[in-house]
Amino acid sequence: MRPVHNSVLYCLLPAPFSLVLRILVLVLVLLCITPRCQAVQAENVTVLEGGTAQISCRLQNYDGSIVVIQNPRRQTLFFNGTRALKDDRFQMVLFTPRLVRITLTNVSVWDEGGYFCQLYTDATHHQVATLSVLVPPETPTVEVKQEAVEGGEVELTCVSARSKPAATLRWIRNGREIPGVVSQQDNGKTFSGSSTIRIPVERKDNGAALSCEALHPALGGQKRIRHYRLDVYFAPTVRIVPPAGILREGDSLSLTCSVVGNPLPRNIQWSKINDTLPDRAEISGPTFQISRLSQSHNGTYLCQAQNNYGRAADHYTLLVYDPGAVVETHSAVPYAVIGGVLALLVFTVICVLIVTIWCSVRQKGSYRTREPILAWY
Repeated sequence: MRPVHNSVLYCLLPAPFSLVLRILVLVLVLLCITPRCQAVQAENVTVLEGGTAQISCRLQNYDGSIVVIQNPRRQTLFFNGTRALKDDRFQMVLFTPRLVRITLTNVSVWDEGGYFCQLYTDATHHQVATLSVLVPPETPTVEVKQEAVEGGEVELTCVSARSKPAATLRWIRNGREIPGVVSQQDNGKTFSGSSTIRIPVERKDNGAALSCEALHPALGGQKRIRHYRLDVYFAPTVRIVPPAGILREGDSLSLTCSVVGNPLPRNIQWSKINDTLPDRAEISGPTFQISRLSQSHNGTYLCQAQNNYGRAADHYTLLVYDPGAVVETHSAVPYAVIGGVLALLVFTVICVLIVTIWCSVRQKGSYRTREPILAWY
């Protein structure tokens, strides 16, 4: 007997039965290609650069068919559990009828992509496990375009050289964020980025603390922080700290020149106006001393200091008295204060007199208006 072809069978069947048969065949085909009938499943993996990735292929209804795992370049890594590519970073750690798992150590961004899990049965089934690699940023660096000078502006740039995806950078000062100009660059597999700020500076800002923070999903909520202190350059200021009390012949003089500046002046110069320094003068940095004073040491002494941003000076006038001289000591209360107090007292007395006279005149006027009334009674 000759076999009957499917098309002949459809023709021999009545039209309703032929249509039902066609629908049943179509349903069976659709069921066979749905995900529930897939014989292999793969899971996506995300790992940090330098870490270890586990790539798993889950098998369904495995009957001993050939299992092949390929890398994103479609090179075969393992053929039924046997190594096919000479890369010791890949290791087969599990091969069971339900699960096939390999590990990849020391992962780099170049390992990213889709890894194929293929099962060769009557029809080849395959799934792709996508490997994603995160590259956390290193601690950012701070670049200064030009030195900060009092009265000017300073430009600071926070740089993250390499990360994936790009790191989020922000500047912080006194707990508040300073908005910056953000720039990002795609370097192929990784990204670099920067955030630039410009801030005005004064001498009070010297030593002020700022920080640049790098945020990234690979850091797990942590931050990479670079701390920075402003270095503001300014001209020096000079002040001579005078001695207390009156100086007499035979006493010793000690002056201290207090200097503030950035950079701090290295050399402090002492001199005497219109004269040379005494022979007994001793200079040690900011300190100026004269032992066994005499009236020949009288005069004005000058302390000077300078750096690349300016010069400053202060002076002290020395007056040496005889040992037995009677010297009037001035009141510690300034004359202006005494004058103000006296003026206030005089003003108060005048006000009291005016009020007294006004009350007296008013009282006399009231007596005069009452006299006719008393006389009538």
